[in-house]
Amino acid sequence: MTISATMVKELRDKTGAGIMDAKKVLAETNGDMEKAMELLRQKGIASAEKKMSRIASEGLIGSYVHNGKIGVLVEVNCETDFVARNEEFQQLVKDICLQIASSAPEFVSRDEIPASVIEEEKRIESGKEDLQNKPENIREKIVQGRVDKLMGEKVLLEQNFVKDPSITIEELVKQKIAKIGEKITVRRFTRYVLGEGLEKREENFAEEVMKGMNK
Repeated sequence: MTISATMVKELRDKTGAGIMDAKKVLAETNGDMEKAMELLRQKGIASAEKKMSRIASEGLIGSYVHNGKIGVLVEVNCETDFVARNEEFQQLVKDICLQIASSAPEFVSRDEIPASVIEEEKRIESGKEDLQNKPENIREKIVQGRVDKLMGEKVLLEQNFVKDPSITIEELVKQKIAKIGEKITVRRFTRYVLGEGLEKREENFAEEVMKGMNK
């Protein structure tokens, strides 16, 4: 099958891949755009993994304040100051700020979760009424599954990206690593909520943040 320039452009627009990479995977998939995108993602993630052993000590501290009610500071690292000034990298930092503001993660990665937090959640889940009549081995599996899901919701890298729920934040970062060509890591973040800890009315911050971004 002949791979046209239009097909290559379409694939590049959708994935950010280079010309030669786009032509190569389109040829490999006989022009199937969906399969080509999947193959590029697989190759991108693979190439990203190779870069994870490098040292990333440059980068940016990004910030975002939503209507004076939610504030975010995040440190995202890369390998060089040149990339830190790159528009693609700066947009990634902005997107991660938005993610933190709207989805309220508590940890960057699962490794940061204290064992005491996991054990407490297991204790709570184990005591729920719907599990009391289950056999012990079944109950343990259900509890583990529920706790894993709950912990994933608390971890930034495992959350679905608010601007594209088909990918996680970890996948978003790996796509940028493959595109930019440097190691990128989210090191730490802080999220402030006005009046946090004080009694106030219930608000859906995720919806509010996204509405504000779409104005």
